[in-house]
Amino acid sequence: VQLQAYGGGLVQAGGSLRLSCVASGRTFSNYVMGWFRQVPGKEREFVAAINWSGGMTYYADSVKGRFTISRDNAKNTVYLQMNSLKPEDTAVYLCAAESSKNPANFGNRYSLESQYGYWGQGTQVTVSS
Repeated sequence: VQLQAYGGGLVQAGGSLRLSCVASGRTFSNYVMGWFRQVPGKEREFVAAINWSGGMTYYADSVKGRFTISRDNAKNTVYLQMNSLKPEDTAVYLCAAESSKNPANFGNRYSLESQYGYWGQGTQVTVSS
């Protein structure tokens, strides 16, 4: 599956952005989707994950209550709505996919980048103070 992320940009602290990641090449509804972020010189950080149906989601503590992950399987797209943005949210945001419909231990499994076999290119999000 090929992944293409969109929607990054420059926003002031307290503002909002919505990222989109469009998938092509395979049956999108078979995939767990995740968002990660990376700052140069630091390890890639988990942000959020959503199961194949959208019925299960999981968030990093740092974004819980501010970010919302969702998906539209008819449009082969996963979204990340980011509200109340902070300067520390500045990063390249990447979407990832893994073929799975197994709900077991969803959060612990899909917060790990090693669980994802497919990655898109990133989109830069910059939050100014």
